[in-house]
Amino acid sequence: MSELTAEPQSAAPPSEQGAAPPASLLHDLTSAGLRLECAGRRADVVLCAPDRRNAQTPATWGALAAAGAWLSGRADVVVLRAEGPSFSAGLDRRAFTPEGIPGEPGLFQLAALDDAALDARIAGYQAGFTVWSSAPFISLAAVAGHAVGAGFQLALACDLRIAADDAVFAMKEPTLGLVPDLGGTGPLVAAVGYPRALEICATGRWVTAAEAASLGLVQAVTTTADLLGTVQAWVTALLAAPAGAVRATKPLLRDAPGRAPQQQLAAERSAQAGRLRALVGELSGSADR
Repeated sequence: MSELTAEPQSAAPPSEQGAAPPASLLHDLTSAGLRLECAGRRADVVLCAPDRRNAQTPATWGALAAAGAWLSGRADVVVLRAEGPSFSAGLDRRAFTPEGIPGEPGLFQLAALDDAALDARIAGYQAGFTVWSSAPFISLAAVAGHAVGAGFQLALACDLRIAADDAVFAMKEPTLGLVPDLGGTGPLVAAVGYPRALEICATGRWVTAAEAASLGLVQAVTTTADLLGTVQAWVTALLAAPAGAVRATKPLLRDAPGRAPQQQLAAERSAQAGRLRALVGELSGSADR
C-alpha cells in the first residue's frame, strides 16, 4: 500500500476552485438529505439521512445531478460516502404506495405519464448517476453497510469503489418487479461480466464485500473503522499526479471499450497533443519566473 501514500505534486487548480456553493444548491442538497463538503481539490458528497438508511427519492437524484455538475470544474476527486449503518437502502419505499412521496412522484404517478414524458423523467433521474463517471474529476464511493438497488447503482456510478468489510450489495429491482434503470447495468456488466451480472440481478441476492472484491466490483476492502483513513490515502494518491494529465487520461480509459483500436489510438494522439502543449507552456512559464 506504499503507493497510496505518495505526496501530491503541485498542479493547476480547477478554474473555480474555492468558490462557495450557491445557496440554491445547498438548499436542494439539504432538502434531499445530502451534504457537500469541499476542501481544496477534494470534495465529499455525503448521504446524511441515516434515520431512513439514506433511502433515495427523485429529489435525491436531482440534487446529485446538480452537485456533480457544479463540482466538475471545482474538484479533482469527489468522494461519495454516507452516515449511519447503510450507504443507501435504495428507493424510498413510499414510492410504491398510491400516495407516493409527499411533493414527489411515486410509481403510480410515473406510470400514468405518456411514453415521452416518462422517458424524459427517467432520463432526468439517471443524470444524478451518470454525472459521476462523465465528469472530469475522479469519483470514489466509500461504501459501508447496505448498498441496495439505487444505492448499489450509485456506487457503480463512481469511477472507483472502496468497501468496508461490513458492506453488502444487492440489486433488488427485479425482485420488486422493476429493472435497474439508474445507469447501473452497464458498469455492473463491465465489472463482473454478463452471466454473473444476470445472476446478481435476477436473484437479488446479497454480495458481500469480500465477494465484491473478488469479482472486481470494488477496488479495495478495509475495516469499517479504517474506511475513512483508507479513502484519504487513496485521495492523496489520486491527487499526486498533475491534475491536467489525470483529467485527460480518465476519458481515454473510460471510453476505450466503445472504440475500435484505430479510434483509440487516434484519441490517445489527440489527448497527448493537448498535454504536450500544456506541459511545455507550464515549463516555459516556470523558466520565465
